[in-house]
Amino acid sequence: MTSPPRVPGTTFGVLGPLVAAGERGPVALKGARQRAVLARLLVARGRVVPVDRLVDDLWGERPEGAVGAVRTFVADLRRALEPDRPPRQPARLLVTAPPGYALAAAPEAVDAGRFDAAVAAAGELLAAGRAGPALAALDDALALWRGPAYAEFAGEPWARAEIDRLDELRMLAVERRAEALLALGRAAEAASDLRAQAAAHPLREETWRLLAVALYQAGRQGDALAALRDARAVLVRELGVDPGPRLRRLEADILAQAPHLDPTPPAPVPPPARLSVAAGGAAEERRPFVGRVAELASLTGLAGEVARRGRPALALVSGDAGAGKTVFVEALADPLAAAGWTCAVGRVPEYEGAPAAWPWTQLAAALPDETAPAEPAEPEQDVPGGDEPAVARYRLHRIAGDRLRAAARRGPVLLVLDDLHRADEDTLDLLTALFTGPEPVTGPVLVVGTYRATGITPALTGALARLARTEPVRVYLGGLAEAETADLVRAVAGPADEDTVRVLHRRSGGNPFFARELARLLAAEGAAALDTVPAGVRDVIRHRLAQLPGPTRTVLRQAAVLGRDLDADVLAALAGEEAMLDAVDRAAQAGFLTPDGTRFGHILVRDTLYTDLSAPRRARWHAAVGAALERLRPDDVTALAHHFGQAPGPDAATRAARYAAAAAERAERHSHPHEAARLWQQAVAAHDRAGGTDVRGRLAAIIGWGRGLAITGHLDRTRGLRAEAVATVERLADPGLTADVLAAFDVPAVWARNDDEELSRRIVAAAEAALAALPTDQTARRCRLLCTLALELRGETGDRGRRAAAEAEGIARRLGDPALLAFALNARFMHSFDRAGRAPDRARIGAELVDLAARHGLVTFEVLGHLIALQAQCARADLAAADAHAAAADRLATRYELPLVGVFTAWYAALRLAVTGQRAEAEAAYRAAAVRLDAGQMPGMAGGLLPFALLCLRLSTGDDPAPALVDATATGPYAPWVRPLALLAAGRRDEAAAALRCLPESPHDQLREARLCVAARAALVLEDRPTMARLHAALRPAADELAGAGSGVLTAGPVAGYLADLAAALAAR
Repeated sequence: MTSPPRVPGTTFGVLGPLVAAGERGPVALKGARQRAVLARLLVARGRVVPVDRLVDDLWGERPEGAVGAVRTFVADLRRALEPDRPPRQPARLLVTAPPGYALAAAPEAVDAGRFDAAVAAAGELLAAGRAGPALAALDDALALWRGPAYAEFAGEPWARAEIDRLDELRMLAVERRAEALLALGRAAEAASDLRAQAAAHPLREETWRLLAVALYQAGRQGDALAALRDARAVLVRELGVDPGPRLRRLEADILAQAPHLDPTPPAPVPPPARLSVAAGGAAEERRPFVGRVAELASLTGLAGEVARRGRPALALVSGDAGAGKTVFVEALADPLAAAGWTCAVGRVPEYEGAPAAWPWTQLAAALPDETAPAEPAEPEQDVPGGDEPAVARYRLHRIAGDRLRAAARRGPVLLVLDDLHRADEDTLDLLTALFTGPEPVTGPVLVVGTYRATGITPALTGALARLARTEPVRVYLGGLAEAETADLVRAVAGPADEDTVRVLHRRSGGNPFFARELARLLAAEGAAALDTVPAGVRDVIRHRLAQLPGPTRTVLRQAAVLGRDLDADVLAALAGEEAMLDAVDRAAQAGFLTPDGTRFGHILVRDTLYTDLSAPRRARWHAAVGAALERLRPDDVTALAHHFGQAPGPDAATRAARYAAAAAERAERHSHPHEAARLWQQAVAAHDRAGGTDVRGRLAAIIGWGRGLAITGHLDRTRGLRAEAVATVERLADPGLTADVLAAFDVPAVWARNDDEELSRRIVAAAEAALAALPTDQTARRCRLLCTLALELRGETGDRGRRAAAEAEGIARRLGDPALLAFALNARFMHSFDRAGRAPDRARIGAELVDLAARHGLVTFEVLGHLIALQAQCARADLAAADAHAAAADRLATRYELPLVGVFTAWYAALRLAVTGQRAEAEAAYRAAAVRLDAGQMPGMAGGLLPFALLCLRLSTGDDPAPALVDATATGPYAPWVRPLALLAAGRRDEAAAALRCLPESPHDQLREARLCVAARAALVLEDRPTMARLHAALRPAADELAGAGSGVLTAGPVAGYLADLAAALAAR
């Protein structure tokens, strides 16, 4: 899509209610949807908004005639915005630009644009030591705000991102204004504004930091320390985290009255030297670098702090495509390299089919270590736990951290991860592990990540959220100012007059790549070309490509199929050696490729070429690339899977499935579970395109996909794949295959209730059939099948699961297989709820599991052992022992990135408050824990648990249970035992008595005693002697336990209390 030329004239206000004004005064905007159309176009900031997008944004569900209505709104807006436009004359402001419309308003014509520019300019002024002009600029900028940005559209999804951006920018403006005041010696004024912002946005740590500095410089040291205590309290209460390192250091510095807290004027940053940086990739053209004074000053200052303090820091650089993120970090790296820093760049491949975590391979090569190999090591298979995914992933993260720490011992290190918006989840996992993992990086290390602000993936969103607690320095690269654009244009095209520069700046919006392309066009064809070429950057690229010979364009289009990096051998196989060399020479001379001809000069060039290919041509060329790769590099299975996956026909799909499976297995060996899951999914899709004839191959891919999803915590999707696998083996009727498939999804289980009862019934049937047909000599397979059968029968009141678990344990002990024995002990645990009072038995199971798993590196089973022991110690009211097991489980979960463990320990923390009689605190903790318990991931545990826990909490503390009985149905599977009490609370005694008489047998699970005690409370009120006698007999073995605490999540109080009440009632007559 293209962006139209922008024209001055009418002005717009969005920093408050939407307004527009022309030469005649305010423009009348009629109707909510007409105003919404204008606001939607303003949010796009000059970019084209397709008609279909406008319709979807305005109505959600498209009504009949919606497109016509949009056209009517546009026509009315045009008449209002350009009242003097002659009939049949094209609109200059609200223009038609296929496939939709755009508002060609200059940035300075919109108050948000003027505000954006003023805040950026103020940052540059502050960096240059000109606090007075910076303060004046910020005062004028903040005066533009008339209320909340896009006030009337705050609830619209299409406006949310822009509103959030402007709100963030306004908070930055307040902070920069405070910096200016501090530099001018006006600390008291700065403190006043900052206190208001801290109250409105209490989670913003930079505001708290500046407030404390302002108070300290105003002579109020005590208030400064109090502000930091307030910040800590807010962060702990709202997020459960401590303040970041900058706040903690500031508190120590204030207590020490550190001299550097006295204001000093910032020194200007000299222009960067031009030095090369080891990048682990192809050399880039050294493009002209202009502007970015304030942004560069920010990171140069951060680098100085890292070197001075010897502590790591993270910076995140974002901007639109073509904003110059790569050349910006080069400008940062060059002087650091000259000063003795070790600088390394890892670039995320800008094409599909690259190995997982490829940037870390580049970085490992650029950071040699005497004690480690240059390539990331595969997890050892001959050591305890070497084949367990959690252990292997932890080891991989530790290797990366050790390599970086070793480099930092020799001197400061700059690590750049470029283009994170394209990064796979395993690359992002490694990045976050450096700062938030169990062994974070130490020493003078500055990590800089760059990403495209308009292309943030869900994976990157999650990584940025995890990194937020480290308080990264954030730098946004917007458009260059006109004077900076002039410098860039003249560096590329030579002398240019001011009018030409002004036109070029307006068309490019200050985007460096766009401005450079226009400058090349100017140098090649003169200023007249600027008036004839369409406005968008891709159109300029197409126009310049059209000047190349036809054969050169064809080779470049073929190269685009490969990705951003050119593979000379593959390209020669497609185009011929001489044609390829000639095309590369011409394209490099024209600036489309890097000078060495190994890479497209910018990803937008490659993307333009690729997206302009027709679908049939693109598919055929992918097939040709795949065929060439098979001959030249048959081991590059990831690239082969990608290219054959895009190629047409069943034969290509069959190859894609084979290569995707091989690539997924490689990703598993290298401990990249996210990439493995993606490749297994790709293999399944390829099998389907091939016609599904390879049933066993597709089944293996389904199992692999499910395994990857389970490892990465997507249990809900894993269940769906398991159901599909079960359906397949039911058709194949192969007992050995059935045993392998059913056991392939084994995940340690701690909750004795199934997440999908229907699926469990199907698995039980399949397992029983396979056991009956399995040859007697296949004892290991039989053991795994028996374990699977026992786990799927958890909670059942029959004895088949218990017998299967006992047989499996016997086989496992005879075979001496630690992993098999751990699986069997898990099955035995699931059937240790057949009667009340068996907490001591479960404590022994937990202890054996911890010992067995620790000796053999079975981390997930070691965690399971601690959780089982925690539950057992809770039942026995031994909170000190339970605390120790909870802490051990949390330590392992942190080290090996097992997020679901925190769900159980959070519920235990709430239970602990309940046991110690802190009802209000326990209730709040239960509600917080319930938020972490995703019903989609663990529905067997989540269903009805919070309402039941809150009821048991009131019973345990002796409070009135009525508030927890308002809606008994909310307790889900616990409703039959809650309903008699709820009916009593509602005054419906006869119905309560009938409900009590109809109670089913309690499932054999962790909450058996809690259910029985809730029923006992109703039986006592109803004086139902047979039920009281039955409950007394059932509960008597658990007399020394806390009812329900064997779950590790809730308790209804000591069983002894219920037994005493029941005994007294029974003895009364």
